[in-house]
Amino acid sequence: MENMYLGFAALVPKFFDIGVNLVIALLILIAGWWLSSILGNWVRRAAQRSPRIDATIVPMFYSAVVWVVRIFTVIAVLARFGVQTASLIAVLGAASLAIGLALQGTLQNISAGIMLLVLRPIRAGEAIALSSGTDGTVAEVGLFLTRLVKGDGVHVTLPNSVVWNATITNFSRNTTRKLDMPVGIRYGDDLDQAMAQLTALVDAHPMIMKDPAPVIRVNEYRDNVVVVMVSVWAEVGKYWEMRGDLLRTTRQMLDEKGFKPPVPVYDVSNGQPQAAGEGGATGQPQPAGDGAAPPTGTVLPPPR
Repeated sequence: MENMYLGFAALVPKFFDIGVNLVIALLILIAGWWLSSILGNWVRRAAQRSPRIDATIVPMFYSAVVWVVRIFTVIAVLARFGVQTASLIAVLGAASLAIGLALQGTLQNISAGIMLLVLRPIRAGEAIALSSGTDGTVAEVGLFLTRLVKGDGVHVTLPNSVVWNATITNFSRNTTRKLDMPVGIRYGDDLDQAMAQLTALVDAHPMIMKDPAPVIRVNEYRDNVVVVMVSVWAEVGKYWEMRGDLLRTTRQMLDEKGFKPPVPVYDVSNGQPQAAGEGGATGQPQPAGDGAAPPTGTVLPPPR
């Protein structure tokens, strides 16, 4: 009995030391996690307030600061229990090689994220389209993933390697954007008058820029219409509003001035429809093989 008591008495200081180390380690862990959050939020706020730091790289700065502090916290906790940190770092270095081979795709995303943040082909708030078929506004470029918000409010998360390997079309990088709007003018309508009316409409539009100057020119001939191309410039922020308004007012103006809508019209010859403008230079149907003049008339194609 006395030996048991002496053995228990000898263990008490060891249990006490273990308890003290556990409490201190827990305090270090809590303090390290709290300090990492404080420093991360401070770095994020400072980066967001600085006009010289791109908002795209703010999430990476935040993550880097947080995890560096937490890694040192874990090392300090292990050192409290007598773990040789030098040996631990060597083991982690060897393990990182094996993990790197197993996580090649993840490391590829990290390297792609670094390249996206260094070269900055995309930035937060820019509207982009990828050759993979995805488009939207850049919400965040992180270390592993890129988040886009589509026009309908749907969030799309892509691995950085997908974004980096795709062809990126950036609609917001320039301050201005060009609109090429084809307008069909029917054969028989006054082409010069139509172009003059389009010029007046474009010149009076408040969202169309004067420099570069708008360009209105004949672009091509089709079966039923002459295509007039209206090329105008607008500020990026007003582009879609200008585009919708110009499409609406152009059709209204042409209707008010008596121009026919560019619907397909066919001349009927011996029961065989022939597109107007294909029968000759004047658009009249060719005579039948026996020399008799065929019945003609203007008809619309049946609805599809």
